[in-house]
Amino acid sequence: MEFLVELDDPVFSALHHLMDIPDEVEKTFNAPTRAYVRDRKAMRNTPADVKDLPNALVFTVDMPGVKHGDIKVQVEDGNVLVISGERKRSADEEKEKEGKYLRMERRMGKFMRRFPLPENVKSDGITAVYKDGVLTVTVEKPPPEPKKPKAIEVKVA
Repeated sequence: MEFLVELDDPVFSALHHLMDIPDEVEKTFNAPTRAYVRDRKAMRNTPADVKDLPNALVFTVDMPGVKHGDIKVQVEDGNVLVISGERKRSADEEKEKEGKYLRMERRMGKFMRRFPLPENVKSDGITAVYKDGVLTVTVEKPPPEPKKPKAIEVKVA
């Protein structure tokens, strides 16, 4: 007895389609959410300089056009510095409904950056200053413990 299956047979086509469903479902459930993609872009598009000084770490973030009240500086999980906020359109820009943008390069919306801090940093030694569109966060480092000289035993040969 011989079975001959034609590729354009409706039964074969239905079975083939059912076999592809798990792949489509996996793609749907494992795809990054819009919020995740947005947050990743926000983190990537917020440039920051980090400087290691003998007694402090200094984080400098350009935030032109961001209001002081729209900036948050927090320490999460004990040693992760989080700088976040939102850049909004000004009231003047919102009033101007006439015309259309020919180019729009200034990004509006939420932004966030996360920086791991050394384990021995105390959160009460963190200060943040916002001036002329630049946020400077200073994290004091505890003074290094003086290294004791290591004594090496001298053996008699």
